[in-house]
Amino acid sequence: MATLDNSTLLISGGSGSLGNALIEEIKKARPSYQFGFPKKVIIYSRNEYNQHLMMKKFEGVPWLRFRIGDVRDKDRLSWCCDKVDYVIHAAALKHIRMCEENPLEAVQTNIIGSSNIVDACMKNNVKRAVLVSTDKSPSPRNLYGATKFTAERLFAAANIYSKTCFRIIRYGNVVNSRGSVVEYFLKLKEQGIHEFPITDPNCTRFWMTLEQAAKAVLKHLTAEKAETLHIPRLPSMKITDVARAIDPECTFKFIGLQKSEKLHEELDDGYTSDTNTDWLTSEEFQKLLK
Repeated sequence: MATLDNSTLLISGGSGSLGNALIEEIKKARPSYQFGFPKKVIIYSRNEYNQHLMMKKFEGVPWLRFRIGDVRDKDRLSWCCDKVDYVIHAAALKHIRMCEENPLEAVQTNIIGSSNIVDACMKNNVKRAVLVSTDKSPSPRNLYGATKFTAERLFAAANIYSKTCFRIIRYGNVVNSRGSVVEYFLKLKEQGIHEFPITDPNCTRFWMTLEQAAKAVLKHLTAEKAETLHIPRLPSMKITDVARAIDPECTFKFIGLQKSEKLHEELDDGYTSDTNTDWLTSEEFQKLLK
């Protein structure tokens, strides 16, 4: 396994949930940490407020840098990738409804932005780049999934004509990430609301924690030899069981699946959340929330 020792890492969309988890992961357990310690990590994002919060959270971390920028801005992105060794591409519009209602914006960020990442990496001789993708990508039912499917194809195709090694990691729902259904259920419970809206009683999803996601991304980034696409093995859980793990006294209001939603998610051909062999119990899920 390669390490990040004495390297420069850029994280696009780095002021989000995953970016924060990646910094937490990189800064822990010196000096035996398996992924190594970069001389510089650049948080590249367009969210000024989130960068401000991150600056305060990680105040005193000497190797952390912040750059305001949008993956849509090809020139700015390329300039920020100067002398960068590794890139984690996490920037995306990922709210399904927002992408459906603002399709051009989703295309500009998730597809054109990913193309700009590829170009910036090639221009600056970046060693390796990893695209963070989603279980909405295979057989996409919505625009978000379609844009991530396209971004995956852009990264994979770039390996044909580039010295940069482009890789993809694809995983499922992340517990307590911003905008997740878990965050929504927790807010309902805090408000004293015990009737949870559920799309379908049979709906299932893949689950992992932010820490697990960060470790998986770093492992795929630093692996000397790896397949272009990495899909970690993840446990499944029914949405109704997720709700009961959060609030054992909750009741359900079944609202039906939206046209853009699947009953079960798919990480790869034949690997779906309903046919999975690994399932979480309520007790196991409650531990993930802590």
